[in-house]
Amino acid sequence: MNALRTASRLAIRPSLLVSKQLTLGPKLGISVRFISDDLKQSIDKAIKENDVCLFMKGTPEEPMCGFSRAVAAILDVHGVKNIKSFNILEDPELRNGIKEYSNWPTIPQVYIKGDFVGGCDIMLNMHQSGELEQLLIKENIISPEAEEESKEKPSA
Repeated sequence: MNALRTASRLAIRPSLLVSKQLTLGPKLGISVRFISDDLKQSIDKAIKENDVCLFMKGTPEEPMCGFSRAVAAILDVHGVKNIKSFNILEDPELRNGIKEYSNWPTIPQVYIKGDFVGGCDIMLNMHQSGELEQLLIKENIISPEAEEESKEKPSA
């Protein structure tokens, strides 16, 4: 009865729910989803249809935060040309939904060939260690020759 009472209170006053996991009684848990089925399908489709997806604040040409700017610059340094980017500032549902979709709390988020790679910190570490270059070559996003050419270009 206590679990039923708690559930009905939450239905009336959702502000009582402070976390994504609510325990009702000793072993009964209720997970709360904030991402709609339509948004989930839309994200699934975008990630499957595009080799590189970048969910960021702004666009690669005009990033709106330093972390998004850093990730766009890292991809540019590696010669990644075909990036499908999503400006999460234009869509509050996407801004919150992508975090739940990936179970990753921060923006930007990068997906390569359908797999979540990470955010700015992971991309930076992978870039510095050479793992990102290896991944991009392995997934045929860039060619080994293109990567060598980008290393030979003088930086501005």
